[in-house]
Amino acid sequence: MNNSEKSTVTEFVLLGFPGGQEMQIFLFSLFFGVYISTMMGNGTIVCAVRWDQRLHTPMYILLGKFAFLKIWYISSTVPSMLANILSETKTISFAGCFLQFYFFTSLGTTETYLLCVMAYDRYLAICRPLHYPTIMTLQLCYILMFLCWLFGFLSYSVPAVQLSHLSFCGPNIIDHFLCDMDPLMSLSCAPAPITEIVFYILSSLIIILTLLYILGSYTLLLIAVLKVPSAAGQRKAFSTCGSHLTVVCLFFGGLLAMYLSPTSENPAELQKIITLFYSVVTPFLNPLIYTLRNKEMKAALKHILTQSNILK
Repeated sequence: MNNSEKSTVTEFVLLGFPGGQEMQIFLFSLFFGVYISTMMGNGTIVCAVRWDQRLHTPMYILLGKFAFLKIWYISSTVPSMLANILSETKTISFAGCFLQFYFFTSLGTTETYLLCVMAYDRYLAICRPLHYPTIMTLQLCYILMFLCWLFGFLSYSVPAVQLSHLSFCGPNIIDHFLCDMDPLMSLSCAPAPITEIVFYILSSLIIILTLLYILGSYTLLLIAVLKVPSAAGQRKAFSTCGSHLTVVCLFFGGLLAMYLSPTSENPAELQKIITLFYSVVTPFLNPLIYTLRNKEMKAALKHILTQSNILK
């Protein structure tokens, strides 16, 4: 096959979600509302941590950066999905498709690393409370967050470049609402087993190792909490960790179903639902999970709203 034949595909067609015009309008309204709510909810957490001095501790700084990450994570998929719903051609450029794939996977990887750091923070706070202030300093907190972003964006840089250099000579139709590994690999003209193996080994290692670390941290944490003599102390410890553990279960549940199960045997619609769950639903639920169960965060939000009313 010559080079001109290999470079025939200059854009991809994202089929998105099935349905007539009325269904497309409904889906656009639904996802637009979810996106705006997610941006406002997570943005409020970011502002609360930034402006309230009482939240300038490692735990809340990590929470603020996690909310900031969620804003970027949902923004890597939903705006293009909304544009795709309104589009008649439903096309995305070759470069745009692989950029979306890279940012979507990199931001998701950054989230897994950041969840590990948050678990480490809770482990230190509850299992080693006397040493916590000297170990988890603000400097260490910022260094760990920087490393999460750095390694998050480095992890899939090689697979993304390898994938973009495959030959795509047609067809160019992707039965999904975003550019992901499985549909792109299926469109490649020539088999690329090494690229596929590297991607899935890397994905498996990242998901399994980070999940095992988080579960290990919470196992030690649970043992320590059960040794607390007072019921009030146990409730306080569980309340500070319950929100984080809920987010971990929601996010990793979707990742495990998508990347560590035989998704090739699943219908395309099921893959879309799973992807929607961990890429759209979890960022949407994040503010609700962390604010409804956290007294300090609720107090900070009330303080900000009170200050804004005074300024008006």
